[in-house]
Amino acid sequence: MSSVAVLGAGAWGTALALQAARAGCAVTLIPRSSARAAEMARSRANPRLPGIVLPDAVMPASAVPGDADAILLVPPLQHLREIAASLPSGNTPLVVCAKGIEGGTQRLPLEIVAELHPGRPAAFLTGPNFAHEVAAGQPAASVLAAADPTLRARLAGLLATPEFRLYGNEDAVGAQVGGAAKNVIAIAAGAVIGAGLGENARAALITRGLAELSRAAEALGGRAETVMGLSGLGDLLLTCTGASSRNFSLGLALGRGERLSDVLAARSTVTEGVATAPALVARAAGVDLPVCRAVAALLAGETTLRAAIAELLARPRRDE
Repeated sequence: MSSVAVLGAGAWGTALALQAARAGCAVTLIPRSSARAAEMARSRANPRLPGIVLPDAVMPASAVPGDADAILLVPPLQHLREIAASLPSGNTPLVVCAKGIEGGTQRLPLEIVAELHPGRPAAFLTGPNFAHEVAAGQPAASVLAAADPTLRARLAGLLATPEFRLYGNEDAVGAQVGGAAKNVIAIAAGAVIGAGLGENARAALITRGLAELSRAAEALGGRAETVMGLSGLGDLLLTCTGASSRNFSLGLALGRGERLSDVLAARSTVTEGVATAPALVARAAGVDLPVCRAVAALLAGETTLRAAIAELLARPRRDE
């Protein structure tokens, strides 16, 4: 039996552990603390996934087993460096399942891993997936992005089932940019709905946001067509319309006039778009990203929602 280790036992990490078990793997699920691992082993549950019972094939533990065939890294993106740095050296493939851009360094997820573990095989898992649906075994599709086709096939064999379709993509940069930037656009989409601007405005914003994803992907070395698939358009649609989206719900609260500090203080989970927005704008300096820049300015308190909307609407008319 193949063995998979999952570092990060939040809702998404636990959902991926359940999925790997469905695919026939023995899974070691590793929370941030040994106490949390012991509690999950006792209760066979994760409070963030109500009603889901951990099967026998998923074993909460405090350390990565030495015989793992792959290690899934599923922390919030801003903690990826810390988690990756804690890994022992070796050649076990790493699968990064965290979306965003690191604040300060402005690095993409696989760039962080490559810096800490040069030469180690690594892939990026991304797509339009809500954790609670994957945990329940509902149909979903995602993307495994890596330049090496053999690695993609090997990892897909560990994780894919008929209900969880995994597509390969050699453009890891485009997939990472799509996964990061869609969270920023989702904040804007939520703000539009929260402010009562209507579905027409949201549809226009999503469409123009997709154009920004394409420009950002190309500027950072990826391909524009990559973001037309699951790792871009698919993820963008889900995150901008799904009620379970943390980024959309944060934008919704801002659109209704709530303060960012109050919204974040009331949350126990991370909203990745908050840190990603300024990092993306800095990394893609010089690229035409009006929506992303407006979101970054709004989050930084440099503009108001009303002013940001007015500025976007006042942009010069041009052909699409």
